[in-house]
Amino acid sequence: MSSYKKNSITLVGSVALGTGVMIGAGIFALVGQVTQLSGQYVIIAFMLGATVSGFSAYSYVCLSNAFPSAGGIAMYLKKAYGKSTITASAALLMVLSMVINESLVARTFGSYIHRLFNDFLPQESIVFLGVFLVIFAFVINNVSNKSIQKVASLTSAIKILGIVIFSVIALMASTFEFDKLLPQASSANPASLLGFVASISLCILAYKGFTTITNSGAEIKHPHKNVGRSIMISIMICTLLYALVILAVTNSLTIDQLIKAKDYALAEAAEPALGQIGVIFTVIIAIVATVSGIIGSVFAVSRMSAMLVDMDMIPFYSLRKNQRTQKNTLIYISGISLFLTLFFDLSRIASLGAIVYILMDIIIHVGLIQRLKDQVSFKPLIVYSAIVLDAIILIAFIVYKLMYDPFIVIVSLVSIIIVFAMEKFYLRNSENDASEMN
Repeated sequence: MSSYKKNSITLVGSVALGTGVMIGAGIFALVGQVTQLSGQYVIIAFMLGATVSGFSAYSYVCLSNAFPSAGGIAMYLKKAYGKSTITASAALLMVLSMVINESLVARTFGSYIHRLFNDFLPQESIVFLGVFLVIFAFVINNVSNKSIQKVASLTSAIKILGIVIFSVIALMASTFEFDKLLPQASSANPASLLGFVASISLCILAYKGFTTITNSGAEIKHPHKNVGRSIMISIMICTLLYALVILAVTNSLTIDQLIKAKDYALAEAAEPALGQIGVIFTVIIAIVATVSGIIGSVFAVSRMSAMLVDMDMIPFYSLRKNQRTQKNTLIYISGISLFLTLFFDLSRIASLGAIVYILMDIIIHVGLIQRLKDQVSFKPLIVYSAIVLDAIILIAFIVYKLMYDPFIVIVSLVSIIIVFAMEKFYLRNSENDASEMN
């Protein structure tokens, strides 16, 4: 069985875990990716992403107040849909989106180190550096919660301070003017309404780290109070940091330069303003951010996977006798993350993660408003708004990708179908086995 240590995570620790995941993926991996779709409106896209995430977070806060648990989202889904294919599949989609996030962060780690040593390291080294980070996160997560919390708290403080220093110095060096809040439009890469709306899907990935907090609910001190607080504090911290960083980056680089350097945008932006020392400083902060981000993500997804096993929602095979469930799930999720890191680039990893996550998010909102209105206190208008916003953004993103990268849409669709089909088959066989035993 998996083990959870009640009251082992403080309010500060839970905020550190949430911001650790968000900042690792959001600032360093997605600024360039979002700019490619939104053009000069990148800062507006991120602010709208924060708004949509705030609407979504409302549902999670209400649910966590009613049902704080180490399984978080898996437990919310079971409360809404019972032990069903929808519950198991949506929970597994959440696990998959978190594993995809690990690969996104791992690839970002490799891209930034390669940017610093591109004269010595071949392009292929990005993949192997990412693989190294996944393995490192796996090793760290075999340590106690207390150790993980200390690492998350320390690295979150370091990277937030580092990002603020980078942004302020870069803005001062670029002679920032408020009447130039939006950068000049690119003639080579003109923004479109469809691309702008689609870009908000990727921005949502930059804030989805708050789900790390909900999945650790039973381990957080005073969860009825602190889970909601942790979520809102994490989103606010990240929104302010994203705005500051984007202003610094867009005042240092043109839109075309930013798109060209989309996988390592912050490091590229540091050079005009701060020179090679700025590049080194930014890469160091990126390393700290991505390392803490993937540690926090693995921490959460391993516990959610263990909860699904305990709930008999997913097929599971123990690799070692007498080994705890959570330790076994670490091996499986790290394996999937390694596969994605090896065979998908940053843009496709981000796209896959956005589609899978937003679909799961819609299922959560629908379950709350249709199935749990008598058990959970919430304002329906906010939840309906979250559903509509998610649907608009997801449709726009899929249409955009069908036009420019249909392969990733096919991969996403096939993955989702496989998840639902596998869960339907597994749950049906489990019910048959149970009835035969009785």
